[in-house]
Order: sequence, then structure tokens, then C-alpha cells
Amino acid sequence: MQVSIRSPRDFWTGVIFAAVGVAAVYFGRDHPMGTAMRMGPAYFPTVLGTLLALIGLALILRAVIRSGPPVEAFTFWKPVLVLGSNVLFGLLLRPLGLVVALVALVLVSAYASEKFRWPAALALAAGLAVSSAIAFVRLLGLPIPILGTWLGG
Repeated sequence: MQVSIRSPRDFWTGVIFAAVGVAAVYFGRDHPMGTAMRMGPAYFPTVLGTLLALIGLALILRAVIRSGPPVEAFTFWKPVLVLGSNVLFGLLLRPLGLVVALVALVLVSAYASEKFRWPAALALAAGLAVSSAIAFVRLLGLPIPILGTWLGG
């Protein structure tokens, strides 16, 4: 019996999910698991990795059963923008503070979308920066500078 892949996009998405899930379980195996009430350091990566692997297997099975679109050309600049925005956030957090770092994160990562529009991205960035400053710094008391050392914070 020959198995044919009818949905290449679902197949490769499933392979990626399954690989990341198996890797999470593999790297968490050397740590204590704990229980649901007293979770050890391996609990979260093991549970999340197992769920990701199961979702991946379901997508691979779906790719064999249902027809779907082909894989489009892969562009590197979109993942680079999204990953780079996270690195930029980490680099900007101390010197410029939470507000500026979050605005940079949202604007750079949103620019990767074909649906990018400046007004919507700025509104999202402003809302996220204000709500994060209130939630994490004021309400939870986390020691994150709202305005960094370069801005006199």
C-alpha cells in the first residue's frame, strides 16, 4: 500500500510540530518530573512536548487523508523579523525600559505581516506597552524598568 501526501503544507507543519515536541520531551528527561500539584522542572516541557507531538501526528495523518494546498516558497525575512524583534526586546529592555522595548517588539514583528498597517501596529504597541507596564510592574511588582537608564528611569 502506497501512502501519498495529499496536503504538503499540513504534512510539513506536522513534521515540525512533532520534531519540536519530541525534542522538548527529550531535553526534559534528565530533570525531575514531579506531580501535577508539585511540578518539577521537566513537567511543563514534557506535557507541552507531548501535546505538540500529538498535534503534529494528527496533522501528518490529516495530510494523508485530506487534500490541501501545496507548500509555498519559503522566505527567510519574515522569521528573521519575528525572531529579531525578540532579540531586540531583550537588548532594549534595560537601557530603554519596558515601554520602548515592547513598542519595538510589536512594530518589528508586525512588519513581517502582509497585512501590516502603521495605525493598527502603533495602537497595538501602545496598548500592549501600557497594559504590560500596569500588569507586570505596578500590579505584580516585577523589577522591570518602565523607562530604562538611558531615559532617566
